[in-house]
Amino acid sequence: MLNQMQAETRKMMSVKVAIVEDVATVREGLANLIDASKYLRCVGRFSDSETAADRVPKVLPDVLLVDIGLPGKSGIELTREMKSQFPSMQIVMLTVYDDEDRIFDSLKAGATGYLLKSVESSRLVDAILDVYHGGSPISPTIARRVVELFQSPRPLSDTVLTKREREILEPLCRGFTYREVGERLFISIDTVRSHVRHIYEKLHVRSKYELMMKSGMTGAEGSRKRKE
Repeated sequence: MLNQMQAETRKMMSVKVAIVEDVATVREGLANLIDASKYLRCVGRFSDSETAADRVPKVLPDVLLVDIGLPGKSGIELTREMKSQFPSMQIVMLTVYDDEDRIFDSLKAGATGYLLKSVESSRLVDAILDVYHGGSPISPTIARRVVELFQSPRPLSDTVLTKREREILEPLCRGFTYREVGERLFISIDTVRSHVRHIYEKLHVRSKYELMMKSGMTGAEGSRKRKE
């Protein structure tokens, strides 16, 4: 009876964690790591965004670990959807991607942490607890990149963009994906990418993050304008 009561007490006190990861071995490894911790409990493991979007509302995790490169809808799109439905849910991206665009898009979508899959097991457990208690865990190399971007803003180029390029730049800086921009303007995603390449060349930037800094629409401003 005592052991059962202790188990129930641990269950109530544990941080509930769900995983969205398409590689089965990685998904199961994460679940085992979480359940091995006396502070965490895995309440769901999903292989794609569609399944997660359907099941997460039923299990309501405190922390959601999300891979970016998922089949179908990306982890970034799932993050945006989950944060709109459950603002208090903490979402940590756990991915192999370390490029500036995906970092920026993830944070813009509502992720409160960004970790590379090379993170040590003990560090991952600490990161989950950290984000649950109000922190924002980020892999050191990612944090350094973010700091460098903020420390080295460049002034906007005097180059005049075309009307179509401005039409693409505006929603892009408000956090819309390439696909969403294409749907708004009734053009293909390849056409959007082509225009974005030209914008990058004209403004001498290499990522959407730098583009945001040059355009002056960062963080809260971009989010606010998207809601209007």
